[in-house]
Amino acid sequence: MDLNGRRFDFNRLHIGKKQIVLLVMDVILVNLAVFLSLGIEFGFEIQNEYMELYRENMFTYTAVVIFVFYMCNSYRSLWGYAGVEEILHIVFASITSMVALNIIFSLIGVDLLGSMYVVNALGLMLTVGGARFLYRILFKPGGIHISPFRMDFSPDIRMLIKSRSWAHSCDRVMIAGAGEAGFLVIKELYENPSVGKIPVCVVDDNKNKIGRKIHGIPIMGSRDDITRLAKEHEIDEIIIAMPSAPLSVQGEIIEICKKTMCSLKILPGVYQIIEGRVDISMIKDVQIEDLLGRDQVEVDMENIAGYLSGKTVFVTGGGGSIGSELCRQAAGFGPKKLIVLDIYENNAYELEQEIKRRYKGGVDIDVVIASVRDKGRVSQVFETYRPDVVFHAAAHKHVPLMENSPMEAVKNNVMGTLNVAEMASRFGVSKFILISSDKAVNPTNIMGATKRICELIVQSMDKVSSTEFGAVRFGNVLGSSGSVVPLFKRQIAEGGPVTVTHPEIIRYFMTIQEAVQLIIQAGAMARGGEIFVLDMGEPVRIADLASDLIRLSGFEPGEDISIEYTGLRPGEKLYEELLMAEEGLRETFHDKIFIAKPFDIDIEYVKCEIESLEKITRGNDLERLREGIKRLVPSYTHED
Repeated sequence: MDLNGRRFDFNRLHIGKKQIVLLVMDVILVNLAVFLSLGIEFGFEIQNEYMELYRENMFTYTAVVIFVFYMCNSYRSLWGYAGVEEILHIVFASITSMVALNIIFSLIGVDLLGSMYVVNALGLMLTVGGARFLYRILFKPGGIHISPFRMDFSPDIRMLIKSRSWAHSCDRVMIAGAGEAGFLVIKELYENPSVGKIPVCVVDDNKNKIGRKIHGIPIMGSRDDITRLAKEHEIDEIIIAMPSAPLSVQGEIIEICKKTMCSLKILPGVYQIIEGRVDISMIKDVQIEDLLGRDQVEVDMENIAGYLSGKTVFVTGGGGSIGSELCRQAAGFGPKKLIVLDIYENNAYELEQEIKRRYKGGVDIDVVIASVRDKGRVSQVFETYRPDVVFHAAAHKHVPLMENSPMEAVKNNVMGTLNVAEMASRFGVSKFILISSDKAVNPTNIMGATKRICELIVQSMDKVSSTEFGAVRFGNVLGSSGSVVPLFKRQIAEGGPVTVTHPEIIRYFMTIQEAVQLIIQAGAMARGGEIFVLDMGEPVRIADLASDLIRLSGFEPGEDISIEYTGLRPGEKLYEELLMAEEGLRETFHDKIFIAKPFDIDIEYVKCEIESLEKITRGNDLERLREGIKRLVPSYTHED
């Protein structure tokens, strides 16, 4: 039996290269402790008889001490994260090894002074323990980082201190990630017992760590063992502590953890980890965005800074989901002035205050309340501010609502875009970037068709203007106003049911931040006339999205909260077009941005057809409106 009451099994040694190096080092240190203790005992005038005794019994002494240190887990801890837990192991191992030697030496007739065992135990603590903590100081992951050790107890001692009722009321926690973040999370849970969470086990894909301990908590397996360990150890919650891992890896771990029915939390942000700081408040619930598992977008900062820094940047629809994020990110590049145009004053005002707080007045921002439909007002704004760069995000985007109000979709999306584009050309704007939609591809609804006309405006205007016109086309963004995620969250909060239009409906999703980063990058790449298509990744079944949100909210789909299928809405597609398969799509230097095949069309023809559409919108003849749209967008189809 070992010291923890387990049967000794040589198959569980888990000795790798690092453990062999540590073992050899310990052999040296253990014997060095003999000379240190003899020196202390005899004032560094060591008698020959004791040196002879040492030489005769050196192997027995070394073997006993190393064996006891192994049984006390000294070769299983990750010494880059050593703390008081490891100090206690060394102290206990040093004392136990001297007790064992006293018994063995007495049996074989080796007579030593009792004080020598005490002094030798102290020598072991100094040599072996000192080497461990010197390693921690010099080679702590993340660089040299010295932090004071705080008085702490091992998990077993903690459980003796805590009452049984407290322990039973705590959530049993698994930590995914045995790195610096995992160590700090365990430490934080120990130091904040009021949160009611007990770290039980750790998983990590590094096979050299499996079987060892981090801050006293065993590393029991890899990601493949998560489901089994969660069941065996009755885990209530899994904390994913790997902020420096690629988001794709984190997404894979989350997918595995979802099968356990455990509550999922994640530690975001690597900067606090580098600084050695983790707070309970940093551990957040896993969000639906985390499930996408998409790595951070890389942008050409120098190129972007070149066309935004020191320039007047104008964002229409600046109070909306995409528009407001465009303003936030553009503000970070130090524009000369940022103009936010929106018809709805509340959102625009909130954004203005947010940017002023964030940049402490360092960004010159003006909010303009206006409609892009009003050509005179749009002209007045351009004449006043003379913008260098325009991001045109103002649009009606809700498919079913635009099916019910098609005239408004044409007025706002088509006429509004033409107004802003013409003023951009007239007042010498350098770049004009239209925010388009994947629904513009072979549209089956009014909204998508109007967005396709907007793309035609941009491409035809570029041929007759010194302004570089471009468009960026992408799918759904998570969390935007009108998207399914806020709707699902509200339905879950109300106790369900969660409504999905069709069990097989799929969509492409991006986070708002990711989409806007790519929009700004595409703007830097624009040379005129391009329609940039963003790589949206893998399609997502909306029914799966609903199930994931229900689980992340702590419920079981179909049991606690049901999912109801309501049928496709007017103008809604079952499958969105796969943008990557669009004919003529070509690559750019950025692996997530592509350029669609250009469409050759004359601006005068486009303007003439739009004038016809404008006249139709003054009445209520839907059939004539559809015919007019189809002349511009032959691929437009609809169901009555």
